[in-house]
Amino acid sequence: MKAANMAVQVGLVMALALAGSSAYAAEPKPLPPKPSVGDIVKESKAADWRALDLDNTLYMDLPGGRVVIELAPTFAPNHARNIKALAREGYFDGLAIIRSQDNFVVQWGDPDEKNPKPIKNAKAKLPAEFTVPLKNDTAFTRLKDVDGYAPQVGHSNGFPVGRDPKKGETWLAHCYGMVGVGRDSESDSGGGTALYVVSGQSPRHLDRNITVVGRVISGMPLLSTVPRGPAPMGFFDKPEMQIPIKAFRVAADVPEGERSKFEIMRTESATYQKVVEAQRNRGGPWTKVAAGHIDLCNAPIPVREAK
Repeated sequence: MKAANMAVQVGLVMALALAGSSAYAAEPKPLPPKPSVGDIVKESKAADWRALDLDNTLYMDLPGGRVVIELAPTFAPNHARNIKALAREGYFDGLAIIRSQDNFVVQWGDPDEKNPKPIKNAKAKLPAEFTVPLKNDTAFTRLKDVDGYAPQVGHSNGFPVGRDPKKGETWLAHCYGMVGVGRDSESDSGGGTALYVVSGQSPRHLDRNITVVGRVISGMPLLSTVPRGPAPMGFFDKPEMQIPIKAFRVAADVPEGERSKFEIMRTESATYQKVVEAQRNRGGPWTKVAAGHIDLCNAPIPVREAK
């Protein structure tokens, strides 16, 4: 009897194993085709796009090409103003990219801490602008998706933002390509003389701890491919590793023939909501399981060269 029972049990185990393996091997049904982000961008209208504000656009010219940065004065008005003052007095010209930390940030500023470059008219330090009042931002479009770092997330005029309605605060999020202001331990120890860009996985734990001033809208490959620094936190320990900044200018001050012309998709537009949905629920034969969710930092904000 014991041998018979054991044989039955073994048979059941084998049957379950075979059933499980056949279920595992079954190919999921193809998802119905849906428009891709590229399809939506291709079908967009002129009204879905906006030109860059030249007075709030920066050009950082490196030996390998140009990095274009759009400032967000709604979220950091004093820092945006000060960074433009630094650019206009030529502060960054001749300075360098001094740090590249793997999966984190690329930073630029003065490599000589002992004999720093003097500041003429701008300020070395400013009060922190980690958050601003909700009333400052009238262009917010909320994502329906849950976020672990903020009660509400969405986009405002081309920037990823978090919000806390109970506290009445909003702030720029640390997504890939966002530009922040380096500081020391004191909250009010930064002013824009040291800037960094997020070049790795979005470090959202930095939100509301550092002043974020804008984002790179063109030229990220010039920064994300910078060799990693060998010193702690990715700093370069040899001068020859530094990448010189040829020029750092406000776009409005650059002759028209030398300007980079880009347009940003309006994040309050219905077309951009289609872009978000295309990423949230991808279709077509390649996708087997639609996520049904999108992270704030994985919602692409399309940029194109202006015609």
